[in-house]
Amino acid sequence: MPEVLLLRPASLFLRTVFLSRLLPGGPGPRCVRKLSLNLQYQQGIRPNVRSSSQTDAQTCSKESLSHVLQLSAPEKPQDVQLDCPEGALWTTRADGRVRLRLDPICCQPPYTVHRMFYEALDKYGDLSALGFKRQDKWERISYYQYYLIARKAAKGFLKLGLERAHSVAILGFNSPEWFFSAVGTVFAGGIVTGIYTTSSPEACQYIAHDSRANIIVVDSQKQLEKILKIWKNLPHLKAVVIYQEPPPTKMANVYTMEELMELGNQVPEETLDSIIEAQTPNQCCALVYTSGTTGNPKGVMLSQDNITWTARFGSQAGDIQPAEVQQEVVVSYLPLSHIAAQIYDLWTGIQWGAQVCFAEPDALKGSLVNTLREVEPTSHMGVPRVWEKIMERIQEVAAQAGFIRRKMLLWAMSVTLEQNLTCPSSDLKPFTARLADYLVLARVRQALGFAKCQKNFYGAAPMTAETQRFFLGLNIRLYAGYGLSESTGPHFMSNPYNYRLYSSGKLVPGCLVKLVNQDTEGIGEICLWGRTIFMGYLNMEDKTCEAIDSEGWLHTGDTGRLDQDGFLYITGRLKELIITAGGENVPPLPIEEAVKTELPIISNAMLIGDQRKFLSMLLTLKCTLDPDTSDPTDNLTEQAVEFCQRVGSRASTVSEIVGQRDEAVYQAIEEGIQRVNANAAARPYHIQKWAILERDFSISGGELGPTMKLKRLTVLEKYKDIIDSFYQEQKK
Repeated sequence: MPEVLLLRPASLFLRTVFLSRLLPGGPGPRCVRKLSLNLQYQQGIRPNVRSSSQTDAQTCSKESLSHVLQLSAPEKPQDVQLDCPEGALWTTRADGRVRLRLDPICCQPPYTVHRMFYEALDKYGDLSALGFKRQDKWERISYYQYYLIARKAAKGFLKLGLERAHSVAILGFNSPEWFFSAVGTVFAGGIVTGIYTTSSPEACQYIAHDSRANIIVVDSQKQLEKILKIWKNLPHLKAVVIYQEPPPTKMANVYTMEELMELGNQVPEETLDSIIEAQTPNQCCALVYTSGTTGNPKGVMLSQDNITWTARFGSQAGDIQPAEVQQEVVVSYLPLSHIAAQIYDLWTGIQWGAQVCFAEPDALKGSLVNTLREVEPTSHMGVPRVWEKIMERIQEVAAQAGFIRRKMLLWAMSVTLEQNLTCPSSDLKPFTARLADYLVLARVRQALGFAKCQKNFYGAAPMTAETQRFFLGLNIRLYAGYGLSESTGPHFMSNPYNYRLYSSGKLVPGCLVKLVNQDTEGIGEICLWGRTIFMGYLNMEDKTCEAIDSEGWLHTGDTGRLDQDGFLYITGRLKELIITAGGENVPPLPIEEAVKTELPIISNAMLIGDQRKFLSMLLTLKCTLDPDTSDPTDNLTEQAVEFCQRVGSRASTVSEIVGQRDEAVYQAIEEGIQRVNANAAARPYHIQKWAILERDFSISGGELGPTMKLKRLTVLEKYKDIIDSFYQEQKK
């Protein structure tokens, strides 16, 4: 089973580390200073955590932990020179430093990732930090153990030749080893760089070469093979580390994670301490590559201050609790190469002592719900497509349920939605709403694994009104965040106390925003300023100058408006703005969402018309996904089949509808689009031509990026013939 392949090596690795050579000896006298820590691990506090005999067996002695944790004291912020020689707000050099945007509104003194982790040990050292499953049992390690393994990984990377301002690229699914490698890279003075597991060898080569990767960490033989194909083109690459399974044969410069830890024993603690002590908050420690929807991916350089400031204030704005109040439990499954998951799972977890539990590699193919049920997170984040998948699954189950159960669910959701729309901030629910929640909705949430979940977030892409209202009917508020890789993730956040339907929340305290070139409706380009703003694009001075103006404002390229209470509403993207041949400016997102709301059979709708005489649209139908590949199949979802039946069609597959041009479905879609046109502001906003594609958009098809964002340029090129036919017909 996939979970055994993932977890057995992890457990072997932990056993090797903890029972043999993790603690061979303490640091030298140069770095021995007193650290006030409670080291009574065997009496550690573990709220909401199941005990684990395997973890208990791996418990380090108090004396051993104390010996290793007598480390050099973390740097004091006032002792650190924060200004770069030129005093610039940006740089494109991996070894460059920037002037931080220090301001009375951003009051936290700058500090490094190591100092954030070091200080967390005093408060959270005994708590369970990371959870992973082995042979159907959850194993957990503490923050003390997490810190020590990260140091061991850092020393291993140094032994393998990691150089200052070079990267360690990580190509693998979320796991404890991903976290150890990331934190260890930063401790060792390197730059952690995530690569999406779905990346081709060519895409891996681009990122590894651009980031000057000295070491690449992979999780499996499949990923190792990608690197072996391109190694000859990577002049800086010195070694590859594999952690999920050993290579089939011994290879030069390819090491297992256990071997990396062994190598770490050969590096003195003093060597690592001196590297840590030399680090400053205004130097790069992480690279997040954009999805490359408009060209080559750009390496977003994030400083230590970007990470530590956002982990503290961005998470506070989302009402994430410190473990002293309540230990947050989260499930890690979204790609850690994306800024949202990396900030939410990895860095915020350290800041507040959260317990991070890792899902199985096939989480998005169906196993995520099982993990959620077992872990019962207190906080959860998903991209819109994840929430849409959950919604579609609930709808399918409801459609197959008996008449009474289906009616009960619809009644409960209707009552709850009405209550949440009319009195969104009221804690005093009427009897019918409380009854509906108790009898029906609480059971649905429990079945989803959300029984204890107090905060549900989404970001990375727009979410339809239909999806937001659906979950509101389940008494699940979806809290939006707004930001970019270039703003280290959240610059605006919603939370239980700052929530408005369809908005992206309010400014994170300490951040600034301005809207430039506003129109008569107050819509303008969103520009951001504050400690979240990135250092620059690696090796791309022109792109950096386009993004950051002379005053240090980040121009996002997104358009939006602010209401009188400071809530942000995203209206579109400047680059996605369609300018017709007649000079009309048409934002595509509102029209696309209107079509999907009007026609529940539609999965994706993409508006076309830039430099064209009229608007047209490409449509895809909702279909089931292959459980092994997550690729769209030919079979329609239950909701789509229900739509077909309602309009008089017996179709159950996409090919039946498109191949035979099902008259009932095509007529229903045409009528739905005419209803959307009837609500348009003016005739230039009308959709005049449309076509249904034979296959839904997907990552494998190239139409969607790794976070399910629509790659418009790819779609325009891939379906060029169909699009051209819209306008050729018009000429006849």
